[in-house]
Parts: sequence; structure tokens; C-alpha cells
Amino acid sequence: MVSIIWVFLIVAGIVYGFFTGNIETINSSILTNAKSGLDLIMQILPMLVLWSGLMQIAEDSGLLNKFSNLLYPLLSKLFPSLPKDNPALGYVASNIAANAIGLGSAATPFGLKAMQCMQELNEKKDTATDAMITFLILNTSGVTIIPTTIIAMRSSYESLMPTEIIVTSLIATVCSSFFGLLLDYFIRKRKHY
Repeated sequence: MVSIIWVFLIVAGIVYGFFTGNIETINSSILTNAKSGLDLIMQILPMLVLWSGLMQIAEDSGLLNKFSNLLYPLLSKLFPSLPKDNPALGYVASNIAANAIGLGSAATPFGLKAMQCMQELNEKKDTATDAMITFLILNTSGVTIIPTTIIAMRSSYESLMPTEIIVTSLIATVCSSFFGLLLDYFIRKRKHY
């Protein structure tokens, strides 16, 4: 559905530009924006590759299991239906760590693996479990301590102070996580009664 909306917007913009005599503006804009998009990807890609590689090394070395054991008191409260030895907890912990350092793209594979592990425990395959819903809320609102991707983007556009967003980003993500999890808790409690 989203792809249909994008195609409609692009076609409508081109048709409007053609009828208003701005086709040259559209042509130059397509070439300029394609180049700036590619430049942005090339500036952010090395950072994502580095952190994704470090996370893979941490997973292969067993460091993620240790990290999930360290976070287990908190994770057991958030995900009471998941057993302690379930690999989903390690992936959830990895996802939290990647989101905390602002690497949402690096967090995605861990989130998908966590959901896959949770789906294996799911008795109703067409319905999300409480743990899945809680994880989705936590992943979407994820507390970001250092928004590295945003800082890299701001740096690439020559911001004078690219790190000035750290405090506001931390406040916003802590508030969104807290209220999201609080709402999840009340809805889950109401559903069980």
C-alpha cells in the first residue's frame, strides 16, 4: 500500500511539473537528490557495518548471552512468559543495546531473530503474544543514549553542533519507552482480568 502511495506522489509531481513548465527543475532535482542520497548512504554505511560486525562478534563469542543474563532481572519483568534460557532474550538484549547507541538499522536483524524465537513459542501462530507486543513497543520507542545515526547525518550536512541533540533525544526516548511500557502493562493486566 505504501508503495502505491509513493508511486502516486511521484507521478503526480512529475505530471504537475510538466504542466506548469517546471520539467527542467524536476530533471535537475532528480539527479541532485539521487547523488546526495548516495553520498549520505556512503557516509553512514561504514558506521553501520562496523557496529553490525561488532554485534555479530559479540553474539558469536557469547557476550550477548552474558549481557542478557545481566539484563535478565529487568527482562524477566518485561517478558514473564519467556523462559530464562530462551535465545529470544539474548536477541532482545542485543536489540536494546543497538538501539541505545542509536543504530536502529543494526538493531533490526536482532529484532527479527527475537520475534522468530518468540513465534516458535507461540501457540496461536496468527496472533501476537504479550511478549511480542511488549518487544514491539520497546523496539519502536527504544531508549537511545547516543543517537549515532542522527549525529552522522547532521555531521554530513555540516551541522555546527551535531551532538547537541543527545540530551533531547535521551529525554524523548526515555519518556516514550516509559509511557509505552506503562500502557502495555495496564492493557495486559486488564486483558487478563
